[in-house]
Amino acid sequence: MRSRVCVISYVVLGMAFLFATVSAHATFPGQNGLIAFSVDTGAGFQIYTVRPNGDALRQITNVSGDALFAEWSPDGRQLVFELDTPESVSIAIMNSDGTGLVTMPPAPNGFEGQPAFTPDGKHIVFERFVFDPCCDDAIWVRDLDGNNRQRIASAPAGATDPNVSPDGKTVSFVGFNGEPTGAALFTSSISGGDPLQLTPYKFDVAIKQDWAPDGRHLVFTKNGAEPKPGVSPNIVTVRPDGTHSRRLTHYEGGDISAFVGSYSPDGQWIVFRLEDHGQFGLFKMHTDGSHVRPILPLSDFRPRFIAWGPRPQRHN
Repeated sequence: MRSRVCVISYVVLGMAFLFATVSAHATFPGQNGLIAFSVDTGAGFQIYTVRPNGDALRQITNVSGDALFAEWSPDGRQLVFELDTPESVSIAIMNSDGTGLVTMPPAPNGFEGQPAFTPDGKHIVFERFVFDPCCDDAIWVRDLDGNNRQRIASAPAGATDPNVSPDGKTVSFVGFNGEPTGAALFTSSISGGDPLQLTPYKFDVAIKQDWAPDGRHLVFTKNGAEPKPGVSPNIVTVRPDGTHSRRLTHYEGGDISAFVGSYSPDGQWIVFRLEDHGQFGLFKMHTDGSHVRPILPLSDFRPRFIAWGPRPQRHN
């Protein structure tokens, strides 16, 4: 889990964020397109894309710093992501092939990251941390150009990883209670108000969760925020009202784990990272947990912050 104390320390010291957990965001309905994810290249995290059959693996960023938490636009033509450098944490947007990179000005007196598009493609939800007055860590929404910022919600010890429901009315996010393994899944109206807690903090929800394209379920990783000896993270779904929690993977003992990425745009698959005795693979399964299939087989290549995008739409 991203410690709120560590967040403060990293920014104060002018360091880039290096997150050890998997992280988010809503999958937009449509035909299945490319899958985006970040990989630690040894010289920072860079964003890659790959086809759902494992072909055409390609690195699309070469930034100075870390490119993290890439999320697709509703038309599949752009990616928004968090750019971490020693000087700042900010939001960037680029075309789906990595061209046309535009970095938003860093937020004064804090940082902005973990961005995701709204379904209309006109706004971005994001995490904003403010130092003065200290120390508000909350979910916000703004226009694409950075104007009209509005605070949505938070949890007792901060919030991160916002995603917007397909109807555009609800934001889901991961909230913290300040304990080492206290992370829960929440929802809130996009216009603000009291959030609804969907899971107990003891679920230790990883910083990566997603809405199904039909809006009927959310998917998240249980026991995934902080490593625990002998405990395997597993993928779970829940309804937006917090009922009907269902475990999709059933790994035990800590040697094999599953970390969710997102739903596929057609709603038929869930993409995830499988960790098996120190190796990593990009896998997919049906939304009931069946038919587990490799996209990228187990190796030392570790995909993180996985998001399955829609096939790009042509604009008239």
